[in-house]
Amino acid sequence: MALTRLDKFLAEQGLASRKELKKLIKSGRVTVDGQPALRPEQKLDPENSQVRLDGEPLRYARHRYYMMDKPTGVLTATEDARQETVLDLVTPEMRRMGLFPVGRLDKDTSGLLLLTNDGDFAHRVLSPKSGVEKLYYAVVEGNPSQEDAEAFRKGLVLADGTVCLPAKMEPLGGGRCLVTVKEGKYHQVKRMLASRGTPVRQLRRLRIGGLELDGSLGPGNYRELEEADLCRLFNLKVM
Repeated sequence: MALTRLDKFLAEQGLASRKELKKLIKSGRVTVDGQPALRPEQKLDPENSQVRLDGEPLRYARHRYYMMDKPTGVLTATEDARQETVLDLVTPEMRRMGLFPVGRLDKDTSGLLLLTNDGDFAHRVLSPKSGVEKLYYAVVEGNPSQEDAEAFRKGLVLADGTVCLPAKMEPLGGGRCLVTVKEGKYHQVKRMLASRGTPVRQLRRLRIGGLELDGSLGPGNYRELEEADLCRLFNLKVM
């Protein structure tokens, strides 16, 4: 692998700003392969060099992946001057990694949201060509029927002419249903259900691909995804 600068390596781990990292390096707190590293521009092999901060090893990861249980009332955005965003819920170290949300959940929608700094990964998750399903639990006005489920199965054309790909809708009774889509048009699930006379009162995303929301997280909490999680997301065999 190509060599990289020490300060760039540390910055990609979200440890501190570039300015702060230079001071940290010059203080002698960082070692590379057992030797003190005093120059920010020192080159190293990010995958094979052993880098330690205050004696603790640093794991190299160019790209990072997290799942969050997005709470209602929070914007799916990286920043906003007036309202709280999902990036306001994470640590300063994570914000310095350049994370962004994969797709969006409406402000009043909760549930599984992915955060990453890997653009190719985000595109693969979101592209309808990838066929990655997104499962939602909805509480609606009225009671979705099997007739509505059949309409979803055939694909809906909304009032403004928006064409929605065939989707799954499973009535659960009591004004509740599950909806599975393979695309993410603007307010799509809400608009599809409203087109059948069952406006959404509550919406929560439960699964993306084969990756289910970790029920132990709780609203506003998050965890880093492991390799097995990423395999499940794309329905690949877990090694």
